[in-house]
Amino acid sequence: MDLPEDVVADIRKRLRRVAGQVQGVERMLEEGRECRDVVTQLSAATKALEQAGFKLVASGLLFCLENPDEAAADGYALDEVQRMFMKLA
Repeated sequence: MDLPEDVVADIRKRLRRVAGQVQGVERMLEEGRECRDVVTQLSAATKALEQAGFKLVASGLLFCLENPDEAAADGYALDEVQRMFMKLA
């Protein structure tokens, strides 16, 4: 299944943001920052990563609904995309 370019661009942007947040957590640990501050940053990174995953699955779901035969032939039948969604939930 080919993802639309705008979806790929959005997911990549989200992943770059997550990478920056994780680097920020590493710096915070090196600096001995407060636990609550580190946890807040980890929570933000986790949320951003989840959002990237949901965006990816939503795009796959839309493709499955619009092109059920092609999606199934590509190994992305609706039930498979549903399983992917449940992994994120």
